[in-house]
Order: sequence, then C-alpha cells, then structure tokens
Amino acid sequence: MTAAFLFGLLIVLMATGMPIAVSLGLTVLAFLFVFTDVPVEIVAQKLFTGIEKFEIMAIPFFILAGNFLTHGGVARRMINFATACVGHLHGGLGIAGVMACALFAAVSGSSPATVVAIGSILLPAMVKFGFPKRFGAGVITTSGALGILIPPSIVMVMYAVATNTSIGTLFMAGIVPGIVLASMLAGVTWYRAWKNDYPRMPRAPFSTVLSTFRESMWGLLLIVIVIGGIYAGIFTPTEAAAMSAVYAFIVAVFIYKDMTLRQVPKVLLDSANMSAMLLFIIANAILFSFLMTNENIPQAMASWMIDQNFSVILFLLGVNILLLLAGNVMEPSSITLIMAPLLFPIATRMGIDPIHFGILIVVNMEVGMCHPPVGLNLYVASGITKMGITELTVATWPWLLTMLVFLVLVTYWPTLSLWLPRMMGVM
Repeated sequence: MTAAFLFGLLIVLMATGMPIAVSLGLTVLAFLFVFTDVPVEIVAQKLFTGIEKFEIMAIPFFILAGNFLTHGGVARRMINFATACVGHLHGGLGIAGVMACALFAAVSGSSPATVVAIGSILLPAMVKFGFPKRFGAGVITTSGALGILIPPSIVMVMYAVATNTSIGTLFMAGIVPGIVLASMLAGVTWYRAWKNDYPRMPRAPFSTVLSTFRESMWGLLLIVIVIGGIYAGIFTPTEAAAMSAVYAFIVAVFIYKDMTLRQVPKVLLDSANMSAMLLFIIANAILFSFLMTNENIPQAMASWMIDQNFSVILFLLGVNILLLLAGNVMEPSSITLIMAPLLFPIATRMGIDPIHFGILIVVNMEVGMCHPPVGLNLYVASGITKMGITELTVATWPWLLTMLVFLVLVTYWPTLSLWLPRMMGVM
C-alpha cells in the first residue's frame, strides 16, 4: 500500500507535466500528511541535510569546467587532432567524431555539452565533405553519450551521493567500459562507411598529427589533472572538480584566448542555473529516498525477491528493462536519484558489486539519452542538424543497437567494469 501510494502519486504528478523535483517533494509531503504523524519540519531539515555533503560540491564545479571548455575552443582542437589521426580511414571524419567525443567527454563530464561542442563543428564539415547528414547525426548523437560514462561524470557523482559509493572508484571503473564503447561505436562507423563507400580524407603527415596534438594538449591535460590527481592522492574528487574549473578557465581565457573576460560572467550564470536545477532535484530525491528507506520499501522488495528465488541474471535483466522504460519519460539525473536508492539495497543483498551496479546504471542512462521520446541528446542534436526527432531516431539506430549490445556486455561481465579498479588496488 505504501509503495503503491508513493509511486502512483509520483507518476500522476509527473504525467501532469510538473517538474521532477516538485513532483518528488509534493509526493513526500502528501505521504507524510496522510500516513504518518511525522512533523512537517522534518522536510526542511532533510532538504538541508540532504545536500550538506562535500561530494555534491563536485557537481557545480564539473558543470563550470565543462562550460568553460565548450566555449573555449577546446572542442575544435580535439577535432583537429582526431581528424589528423584517423581521418584517412573509411568514414574517417565520423571516426574522428567518436574519438573527439570520447576525448571531450573526458574533460567535460556532460553528454549534451559534448554533442553541442563536437557536433556544431564536425557535422557541417562532414556534410561539406560528402557524408550523408543522417550518418553524421547518428555518429554524434550516440557518441556524445560517452560524456556520462568516461570520467569525470556528473551522473556518477549523483549515483555515488545517492548510494554512498566511492566517486573515485566509480571514475576508475568507467574508463575501460568507456574505451570499449567508443571502440564499438567507431567500428560501426567504419563498417557503414566502408559498406557505402563514403569519402576518405588523405592521410595526414606525422608533423600534422604532432602539431594538432600540441594544440589540443592543454585541454587533454585536464584528464591527467582530474584522474591522476585523484589516484595520486593529491585531490579528493571534489577538490579535483574545483581544480578542473580553475584550470579550464585559465586554458580558455589565457592560453587559447578563445574566450574573453567579458564572456566569463555569462558562463558563470549559465553554470549556476544548471547547478541550481540539479541541486534542487538532488535535495528532493534524497528526501524521497529517505522516506522509502524509513518505510522499509527497498528492504521489503529485496526480501520478496530473495524469497521468490530470483536469480541475479533475472534481477539484472529486470533492472535494465525498468531503467530503459524510465528513460522514455525522464532524464538521467532524475532516474539515477530516484531508482538508485530503491534498487541499490536489493543489488547488494543479492551480492552484486556496488561499483559494477553503478556502471550498469550509467550505461542505461547513456542509452536513454539517445532514444525517444525524451532522449536529451536527440533534442540537442535536432537543434544542431535541424532534423526532426523521428528522422534522427532512424539515423541513430545502428549505433543505438550497438549500445544495447554493449549494455548486455556490461551487465553480465562485471570484470569489464571492475578489472581496472582492482588492478589499481582501489577495491
């Protein structure tokens, strides 16, 4: 009865078009008034204490760093470097797009930012060079989703906050899966270009590769600062996020000089707006998860599944279906903050590693960003390409199917996620 009321009311409120954060807050308030004698003051207390976590500070800093890099010419230099490396292959510009998305994802942590930064530059170049518009749109829309798998990742930070999991270990666990998925997407791009005999660029001389690497080096160094700083013990993940924001500001304004000091206030304001929105969602989601835990809903579900002899294989299949269905109507941040506290206790009771489970959720969020009706990457790419959502969905299906195959691989082969953290001794 309790669970049915909570989720039923939440679904009804979201169906009216109400924002996710407001729906969560009103659901909790309604439940407290109807079913409990808990004083309403507890809501204000939990809203405050819910975001009073040092780790949450990483989110606005990573958003700020990503915005500085998006406006600071880093994407263009990464595209030049990627094109010099692989442009001569079949579908070379498309493969360069996958490579550039992977590199930019590793410094921005945001999928929409990756699609905008890479797509707005590379898509016109691909069309001009003779590639079909649909081909380029499919590559960039799906490859942009690497932004939430390759660290630093805002979605990973949210999962860590919701489940008290190590952010640093999650970042480490996302590296190998991110490289594997990027390789799979590049392989599909090469195959389709080879099959359709799309144009190839001349091989770039080694001097060009070297010079483009030097130009993009300042942006690429951010990966070393964030990942290297965390695992060398120099920074905590939150401190690394702050350093990345400062470093991105210096690179964009004083080294590349593609951003003026007059543009900085607008970037700060945009970052503050996005951070405020996410923090409001986080506060209400934490309040919602507190209520679920207080009513023993996750524990009851875990006990029921164990009593029914649900296997791990069947449970993980159910989790994937649930998250993919949620991706039809919600964006990744909300799904993670609502579903992770509900599913995490069940997963741990069934012996599933918390880090592996976190990567599984993140990959589901990647897929969700690329399929309709609310796939955020689809809408961002639609704005860049001026293509309709239906046409864009058709264009992305070969790469989207590849991502689903990768999801199965991540789900049932935990070593893919856990090998690197174990080898580095962080698990």
